[in-house]
Amino acid sequence: MYAGIMVTKDGPFVLEFNARFGDPETQAILPRLKGDFLDALDKASSGDLKNCRMEWDNRPCVSVVIASGGYPGDYEKGVEIRGIDELKGFKDVVVFHAGTKLGSRSTDSRRLFITSGGRVLNVTALGNDMREAIETAYTAVRKVSFDKMHFRTDIGFRALNKR
Repeated sequence: MYAGIMVTKDGPFVLEFNARFGDPETQAILPRLKGDFLDALDKASSGDLKNCRMEWDNRPCVSVVIASGGYPGDYEKGVEIRGIDELKGFKDVVVFHAGTKLGSRSTDSRRLFITSGGRVLNVTALGNDMREAIETAYTAVRKVSFDKMHFRTDIGFRALNKR
């Protein structure tokens, strides 16, 4: 559940409450969950939440959407994505696939990812503070590349200016 909030000169106002697993909102929250999320869902579906203990990592988390150039309008599909495998070694980074699919080259059997949607990936990172979470997320984002790749460069920075 999250609140859609508008900040005005008179203070914050709640516009809506959403109870869904939308991305990228959820993708900046779930990496903070310690424990087994599937177990929590199973217990919730059977009405057994009293036996479910959920713990949270208090560190900040930042999620950057990598999109196809042209999104949300026209964009090209079937473009090879490079660098995703390099992110496996990044500590506290999670890559969420959105508009991707597996492909292969006719010249070899090597697995590769190709674009299949406008929002292609979300790269999410935890940090000891907001600045570290932002730096880790953008360091990871810059390891990924594909033709006409686009991402915002301002994610999380407003939170730094409020402290």
